[in-house]
Amino acid sequence: MRPVLNAFGRAIWSQLHFKMLLLSVLPFVLSVVVWGFGLWLYQQPMIDGLQNYFAENDGFRFSNDVLMWVGMGALKTVVVPLIAMWILLPLMILTALIFVGVMAMPVIVKHVGSRQYKELEVRKGGTFFGSLWTSSSSFVIFLVLWIITLPLSLIPPLTFVIQPVLWGWLTYRVMAYDALADHADAEERKTILRTHRWQLLLIGAITGAMGAAPTLLWLGGALSVIFFPILAAGAIWLYVLVFIFSGLWFQHYCMEALKQHRAANDELKPNCENPSPMLTQTVVTDTFTDTVFDEKK
Repeated sequence: MRPVLNAFGRAIWSQLHFKMLLLSVLPFVLSVVVWGFGLWLYQQPMIDGLQNYFAENDGFRFSNDVLMWVGMGALKTVVVPLIAMWILLPLMILTALIFVGVMAMPVIVKHVGSRQYKELEVRKGGTFFGSLWTSSSSFVIFLVLWIITLPLSLIPPLTFVIQPVLWGWLTYRVMAYDALADHADAEERKTILRTHRWQLLLIGAITGAMGAAPTLLWLGGALSVIFFPILAAGAIWLYVLVFIFSGLWFQHYCMEALKQHRAANDELKPNCENPSPMLTQTVVTDTFTDTVFDEKK
C-alpha cells in the first residue's frame, strides 16, 4: 500500500499546480459544447419516446412496483427523466474521458516525467492507435457489463460496490496504458501491468468511487428542470477533474514502478555478464578435465 499512498500524495500535489488546474478548462468547455448541443436537439425527443414506450407497454406500473419494493416510491414521478439520464451517463463520461485522454494525458505525462523522472529513458512502447484501441475496446466491455448490472444499481448496498469496481476497471485499463506509453517499451508495459494489476485496480476503484459525486449531481438534474443545465455542467467539470487526478495518480505510480523495474534489471545484468570467480573456475576446471579425459581415450 505504501507505493499507492505515495503516488496519491504526489498526485494531490501535482493537481494543485496551476498548469494542472488550467488543464481542466479545455476538456470541460468542449464537453459542455458537445453535450449542450446534443441535449438541446435530442433530450426532449428522447424523453417523449421513453414516455410513450412506458405508456404503451405498461412500464409505469412495473417501475412503480419496483421502486416501491426498494423503498424509493417517491421517484415514480420522475422515473422517465432518470432513465434518460442513466442512458446518457456513460456517453457523457466517455466524451469527457476521450477529451482528457487526448488533450490532458500527454501534458500529464510530460509534466510528471520532466519534473520527477528525468533520468528515465523514453522508449515509446505505446502508440496513439494502441491507446485508442485500448480505450475503445475497454469501454465496449464496460458498457456491456454496465447494462447487465444496471438493475442491481437499484439496490443501495450493491450500488456502492458494482459501480466503483466497473469504473475502476475502465479507468485502470485506459489510464495505465497512457501512463506507460511514452517511457516504457512494450515488454516493460506488459510486465508492470501484470505484476501491479491489483494495485492499479485499487487506484481505479478509488477514483471510480470518487466519480460517484458527479454521477449524483448529473442524476439530480432529472429532478430539477430549471437547474438541470447548471447541474449537468457541474457534473461534467467534476468528471474532468476526477479523470485528471486519476491520470496523475496512475502516472506517478506507473513511473515509480517502471523506475524500480529498471533498477532491478540493472542489478541483475552485472551478475549475468560477469559471473563469479568460483563459477568461472569450476567451468574452466571441468573443461580441462574433459579435454584430458578425451586425450587419454
